[in-house]
Amino acid sequence: MRRITVIVLAVAFIFVAAGNTMAEMVEILGVKFPTEKVIEGKTLKLNGVSSVKKFGAVKIFAIGLYLEKPSKDPMTVIASEQVKYLHTHYLTSKATAKKLSNGFINMIEKSNPKDLVEANRATIEKYASWLDADMKPGQTSETVYIPGKGLTLIYQGKVKGTIPGSTFAQMYYRNNVGENANNKFREGLLGL
Repeated sequence: MRRITVIVLAVAFIFVAAGNTMAEMVEILGVKFPTEKVIEGKTLKLNGVSSVKKFGAVKIFAIGLYLEKPSKDPMTVIASEQVKYLHTHYLTSKATAKKLSNGFINMIEKSNPKDLVEANRATIEKYASWLDADMKPGQTSETVYIPGKGLTLIYQGKVKGTIPGSTFAQMYYRNNVGENANNKFREGLLGL
C-alpha cells in the first residue's frame, strides 16, 4: 500500500511539474515561446507574440518579442536602450531568400521616414543581404539589440553580422511596432 502511495505521489508530482512548464510557455500557430529568455546575462520577458498568415490560411511565421522592461508603448519598444530580442519561427517553405530580402527593404521603407531611409540605404541593403537563404518550416531568425553594440542578426542559427549603434535598430523596431506596422501584428507584439 505504501509503495502505491509513493507511485501515485510521484505521478502527481510529474503532472504538476509538467503543468508548471506548460504555463511558462505561450503558444501561437503551434509554436511555443517561453515567457522568459536570458540574453547577454539579462532576463528578458516575453512582451508579446504575433503571426503572419496569407490568404487567411497559409501560415508564414510566428514571432515573439522579448524585452528587459516589457512595455505596451510602441515608442518605448522602438527607442528604449535595453536588451531586446525578436525570435521568428518559420512555418512555410515559400519564404525564399529573394522574397525575404525584398520584403524587408519594402517594409523598412514603408515604416520609416523617407529621409531616414535614404540616409541609411547602405545599412538597410547590407542587412537585407544577410537574408540569403530560403527558409523552411521550423527554421528561425533572431535579432538581438544590445545597447552600445547594435542589432545582430542570427539567421538559421548562424550569426550574420551586427549593425552598430541604435539608429538602424530603431528603424527595425519601428517596422514591427510603429504606427505604419500591420495593426494585428503590432498589437500582438505589444501584448495588447
